[in-house]
Parts: sequence; C-alpha cells; structure tokens
Amino acid sequence: MASFDFRTVPHIHSGPGSAGRLAGIAAPLIGARKRIFLVTDRGVRALGLLDTAVAGLEEAGLTVAIDDSVVADPPEDRVLATVNAAREFGAELVIGFGGGSSMDTAKLVALLLGTDQPLGDMYGVNKVRGGRLPLILIPTTAGTGSEVTPISVVTVGETSKMGVNDPALYADLAVLDAALTYGLPRAVTAATGIDAMVHCIEAYTSKIEKNPISDALALAGLKKLHGAIERACTDGRDTQAREDMLLGALLAGQAFANAPVGAVHALAYPLGGIFHVPHGLSNSLMLPPVLRYNADIADPLYAEMSAHIGLKNPGAVALVEEMERIADAVKIETRLSQVGVSHNDLPRLAEDAMKVQRLLVNNPREMTLDAARACYEAVL
Repeated sequence: MASFDFRTVPHIHSGPGSAGRLAGIAAPLIGARKRIFLVTDRGVRALGLLDTAVAGLEEAGLTVAIDDSVVADPPEDRVLATVNAAREFGAELVIGFGGGSSMDTAKLVALLLGTDQPLGDMYGVNKVRGGRLPLILIPTTAGTGSEVTPISVVTVGETSKMGVNDPALYADLAVLDAALTYGLPRAVTAATGIDAMVHCIEAYTSKIEKNPISDALALAGLKKLHGAIERACTDGRDTQAREDMLLGALLAGQAFANAPVGAVHALAYPLGGIFHVPHGLSNSLMLPPVLRYNADIADPLYAEMSAHIGLKNPGAVALVEEMERIADAVKIETRLSQVGVSHNDLPRLAEDAMKVQRLLVNNPREMTLDAARACYEAVL
C-alpha cells in the first residue's frame, strides 16, 4: 500500500438538540474562556436557530457577541471586517454557525486572530504560519462539509475565488444538530445535498491523494445521502432523513478534505463568482458533463460507486443518469440558461475555470480549455 496521510477534526458530536447543550458539550474546550464570538448570517439569526445555543452559553456565564454579516461567497474585505469586530470584542473562542460561508468565515476569523500573517499570504495549500483561537463549527445545512475540512474559500476582487487550505483550519469541535435543518427550504436542501454527493464522487476519483480511508468515507457518505435526499426534500421534518443528510455531508467533508475535489468544483467556481449561483447548485449543474468527460478514465471507479448505491448496469452512465434523475425529482435547475448564463459567457467561464489549477490537478482526466467550454456548452 502506498503511503498516505489522513487528518480530520478531533471531536465530533451529533444529536438532535445538541446546539442547546453546547455549553456542556464544549466545556473542556471553553475552559476558563469567557468571551465567545459567533459568526453567522442574517437569515440563520432571523430564523431563531441561534437562540437555544446562545441562551445556553450565556446561562453558563459566557459573554457572546454575534456577527451576522456573512454573505454568500464571502468577499475578502467582509471577512477582514469581521476579524476586526472579533478583535475589538476581545474574542477568546470562535463559533461558526450556519452554512459553508459562515463556517469558512469563522475559520479565518479564528486564524487571523491567532497570527500576524496577512490573509493574502495564506492563499494556497499549507501556507499558514502561526496558530489560531479555539474553533467550533455548527452546520445548519447538509452540504459543504466545511465543519470537518481545513479549507476556507473567499471571493477576491469582483469574481475570483481564492482558498486557504491548511490543517490549521480544522476545527476543534464539530456539532451536528439535525433540528437546525428542519426549516431548510426544499431548494436549499436539494442543492446542498447534491453538493455533498459531488464531494463524495470527486473524492473517490481524486487523482493524487485518494486513499483507503477517504474511499470508505466517500462511499459511506454517498450511500447516506442517496438514501435520504429525496425524503428530506419531501418531508423537511423527517428526523432520520435530516440526520442522514448531515452525517453524509460530514463524511463527504472528511473524504474530500483528504482526497481533494476536481473539475466539477473548478468549473462551478466561476458560476458562483460571476453569476452568484449558490455553490451547491453550481456543482449540481456541472456534475453531469464533467462525469461524462471523465468516463474514459474513471469509469471503473464510477462503476464501484454506482454499484454501492444499488444502481443497475453500474458505470458512469448509470451514475450520471441517477444524479440527473435526483436533480429532476428535487426540482432544482439543470441548465445554465436557467441561472442567467448565455452562450456569450462560455469563453470567460472556461478561462476562469482553467485558473483553478489547485483543483484541476486532482481530476482523473486532464481538463483542457476546450473541454471546459464543451462541459459548459453541454448544459447550457
């Protein structure tokens, strides 16, 4: 067996209602610390999802400051403003509470309060110097898996997405509370769920760092998600489906944190940066054409995955058709034209996608500029 590394967060807690018990669950990490900085977005706060967690922390004698300024595809300057707010508050521990953007922002807040290294010097892989504040991540969607990844993606300039990928971004504690996801709209449940399935698929076919542990997690996550996504979209309060979605997304996150994603994500990023398409939906849109493009090289792996979830005639065709069937069943967009993309936009999308070489190197088949444009064309 070839040598490999595998890392993940040291503590994961799962159970409905866990957010309300956060003070007790995190007591060893909180220790003597008193000032907690919670990063979220206005939607999560308006829904009251923070209330029980914050009440429990305050009852434990802690002072909690809430910053709800996070937006989708968080801009670099917005992240830095949140860092300044946390510094002025005197934060001793950071909590990321919400979707991927809130958790990604919280990671960087904790990191930038623990080092004097500028954010601009951290972009890339393993470029972080210094430590960070203690960090707790609590997802309210089952998609990004950010609670167990060492990755934070921000928008730099008008449309470019840059990532910090470093073990320093692994949280100290990830908390899964299915009750937080009961009120998710069907469209969000669908897009984030398919996003997590994409993580499993791309981790399993990752060219460079795929390993036996990431493979096992990717298969387990895919099976959980495949069995739960349509149930969760049909009945948002199906507790078992919601738990399976959260756990599947976490398993997917653990997998791709160690066996990085490839061309689906690389081609999805410009859709988010330029057209502000939600990350999960952009991945869902680009999955079928990239799988078809990769089939000549990766079909045996696609066959293993499709067999694992019980599809007939396992292989790339079966997997693509099943993912397209799910997208139709959960009623999310399946064409780029539905999210505002026109034929004239394809050259720029392809050019921007080719800049994401940190992900393209993981794709099982080399992605070219012409192939990237053809992938966009295929789902226009």
